[in-house]
Amino acid sequence: MRNVTDQLIVNKENGVGTIKFNNQARRNAMTFDMWEGLGVVVEDFNADPDVRVIVVSGEGGKAFCAGADISEFAEKRSSDDAVAIYNAATDSSTQLLATATKPTIAKIEGFCIGGGMGLAMCCDIRIANEQATFAVPAAKLGLGYRGDGLKRLVDVVGPSFSKEIFYTARQFTAQEALTMGLVNRVMPRNVLGSYIDDYTKTIAGNAPMTVSAARVVINELMKGSDYDEALANKAVDDCFSSEDYKEGRTAFMEKRKPEFKGR
Repeated sequence: MRNVTDQLIVNKENGVGTIKFNNQARRNAMTFDMWEGLGVVVEDFNADPDVRVIVVSGEGGKAFCAGADISEFAEKRSSDDAVAIYNAATDSSTQLLATATKPTIAKIEGFCIGGGMGLAMCCDIRIANEQATFAVPAAKLGLGYRGDGLKRLVDVVGPSFSKEIFYTARQFTAQEALTMGLVNRVMPRNVLGSYIDDYTKTIAGNAPMTVSAARVVINELMKGSDYDEALANKAVDDCFSSEDYKEGRTAFMEKRKPEFKGR
């Protein structure tokens, strides 16, 4: 993996690839270098068979991500060409995270605002602590959101809650986010870390191809009439023809824990 900014803390350990946003002075808001680096890291994790699950979080415990770092806009978005380059980086990294080939979990502490919420929505699962707050303040800034960003939100919380989030532009508590289905779980602050560790250990210990097939099929089902049946069926068929399937059956008969290899 080529060098990425020190504003992203990256690690691989025990089957888990972690990405931490590290711009704490600005509540982990995304700089241009962070946007570019995020895509590089996700591609590296995708290609590494030892990475079974990806966790995205914010360093410092006070913020997941507060959106884009607007202090850069005067320089990075100063012309039409600059805006195009900036948007290409954000769109590419967002799409790479949303289509990662490994399960993705957003570990959310503190502020999850605007583009930060967009990044969280790109993850398969969102787990927050009780102090987490969520908002899309677009209506306070006069800016618009394109369909691709809104679709992820609508797919998760539905049209009515999506409208409430955008119409009010207010901050929602972790419990409100749980009620909306915006997050999967809300945990006490002192429990979140160990909970995520156990959660990722569980996923990393399961058959990678089965997990991947479920992700492929579910994502295809969300496309409605654009459902790619051939792609979904292939993902399932690959499971049944894999060494892991044989290992799973053998381990079950021998009453032992299976050792899956992802092939």
